[in-house]
Order: sequence, then structure tokens, then C-alpha cells
Amino acid sequence: MTTHPHQMCLTTLDTQDSIRIEVHGDLDYDTADLLVNEVTAQLTDRPGLTDLHLHCAELGAVDSMGLCALLMIGRRAAEAGVRLHLDARSAKLDRLLDLTGTLDHLTAPPPTGTVKTSVTGESTMAIRPTGPDGLT
Repeated sequence: MTTHPHQMCLTTLDTQDSIRIEVHGDLDYDTADLLVNEVTAQLTDRPGLTDLHLHCAELGAVDSMGLCALLMIGRRAAEAGVRLHLDARSAKLDRLLDLTGTLDHLTAPPPTGTVKTSVTGESTMAIRPTGPDGLT
């Protein structure tokens, strides 16, 4: 049996309102679902989260599926009203995120109108009037 030299390993550390997932290895076609599933489980099981930290110091190569996974994680974190942090990024990861225009998208704070629901963990956007008389 041949093992991939950069097989992914995740280490999850948590506090009351934040999660830190240390990512070791490549984020690619074979491993992207592992990270997405771990993040999704954490977001679902911990509705009081405010911050999700992906520690990327030991992150290896990131292919298109890996980038897709990061975008999915960003979307799910935003839906849950959780701020995503990509900590200890390598120059290589920064270059990929810069070239694809996704760095700011992935690390921007959740919209201020995001409201968590206590039962499902899903979010809804608060709608505010925009017209001069409060009507749109």
C-alpha cells in the first residue's frame, strides 16, 4: 500500500467561542472534503462560535478543489455569522489567494446584518429600508 506523503491531518482546538483547526498536509481533490466536513460539523455543533481559525502553517499544496473547499468554508462560516481567519499563511497560499482574488473574500468579517438562529445555526439577513420614507 502506498501512502501519500502529504496526507492531511487536522488538529482541532477549541475555546468557548472559537475553534482553531490546524491543517497539516495538502488541501486537494483527495482531502478537501475532510476539511469541509470538519468545519461544517464544528459550525453545526457549536452555535455560539464567533471565530473559526484555520491554522495554515503546515498546509502544503492547494489545488482547485482545495481552493473550492476554502470558499465553501468561507460561505458556511459567513452563513453561521462566524468570522473566518486564515492564520500563519505561507507566501505560496497568499499568492494563490491574491491571484484568484479570494483573500479579502475569505477573511472579511461577516455582514453586520447577519443574525444566527438558535435552533438551526442558519443565518438570515436583516433587511433595512433604503428609501427616504423607509420604503424601497
